[in-house]
Amino acid sequence: MTFKIDVTVIGTGRVGLPLALCFLNLGLRVNGIDIDERLIRFLKKGRMPFAEPGCQEMLDRYGLSVDNDFSKIRDSEYLIITVGTPLRQHVEVDMDHIRDVMDRIAPYVRKGQTIILRSTVAPRATEYVKRYLASRTGWKIGKEICLAYCPERIAEGKALDEITTLPQIIGAADPESAKKAKELFGKLTDKVFLTDTVSAELAKLFSNISRYVYFAVSNHFMMLADQFDANIYEILEMTNTHYPRQILSSPGFTAGTCLRKDFGMINEHIPFMDLLLSSWKINEFVPQFLVSHILKRTPIHKRNIAVLGYTFKKDSDDSRDSLSPKLIRYIQREVPRRIRVCEPNLETGMKLENGMENETVEAVLTDADIVFITVNHSAFEDGISLIRDCCKKETWFADVWNMGGAGKLFYQNREVL
Repeated sequence: MTFKIDVTVIGTGRVGLPLALCFLNLGLRVNGIDIDERLIRFLKKGRMPFAEPGCQEMLDRYGLSVDNDFSKIRDSEYLIITVGTPLRQHVEVDMDHIRDVMDRIAPYVRKGQTIILRSTVAPRATEYVKRYLASRTGWKIGKEICLAYCPERIAEGKALDEITTLPQIIGAADPESAKKAKELFGKLTDKVFLTDTVSAELAKLFSNISRYVYFAVSNHFMMLADQFDANIYEILEMTNTHYPRQILSSPGFTAGTCLRKDFGMINEHIPFMDLLLSSWKINEFVPQFLVSHILKRTPIHKRNIAVLGYTFKKDSDDSRDSLSPKLIRYIQREVPRRIRVCEPNLETGMKLENGMENETVEAVLTDADIVFITVNHSAFEDGISLIRDCCKKETWFADVWNMGGAGKLFYQNREVL
């Protein structure tokens, strides 16, 4: 069986696009399929639709053909599906995205093709896809077509490096599917783990969830310290300095699509309160904690509020599942005079989820009575002197990341000037 295309990546977002570029860099014939018209427009113009170091240069070098024509999958030996499984509001995995892709590709799947799931999925999702594909196409999985789960393990901002340096986990239910997946991903990395599909799914989930739980411990200790009128940053310094077994990391907003939902893919199968659900509750409570505890120090009602940071993590332009909008909603409940937002990694003037507009740091700090620093962006760290200079001496800071270097969660500008 011959194919005109080696790899078709279905979903050319933050997971799929860097992967497609890496395959192009190996000399493979690669194209992409997506239903996001904005993303397609960007790529047709040769522009990256999001920030990821090194990707624009690779896109300039190789280009990438992307459109919404699913019939083109007929020509491809490998189909890599990067759409994920979101979490519904009732802690229930949402399989609609994956099922939609299966419905779109089913009429065009050919004998000899290998289908690979790439994004984070729930346990037994690959088995579900196997049954669904077989029922829709009539092909026998592992004999006429192949199916594997090969999770991405990259961090935003490090995609190109980690795709080729991290070991690749391959989960397959039959030897032929494992062989085909290894032939492809063995071109990217020389370290491959072969396992069953559920173990591969759990390996990816356990990796993300363990970080989420660890951050929840730090956030829990932050809240406990403030409850006892103790300073978490002083405690961090004392416990971690010259100590060979670091106890705590810094508290902060623990969010993003890579962490905020994954606990639910396990928790859906557990009928009682457990460590994972408790961790979710703790991390989700941080915005409420900051608002309620700043209120112990100064009122929000009829005050000017500045929020510095809107994306989900440091130096990212990705605002999906960020906790900043949640913080803003809690602030709005206190009916301030004004809330203004600055996110240096998004375009100035961009409309944000809460009906506000992204502004410059100088604009949002003008006459600010309270400043919430929600993301530890390098721009804020490097510009902390400007931030202080733009604020009044009486301005209060809620600084969960200790960006101001005050060594406190809550402080007035006069304390660090």
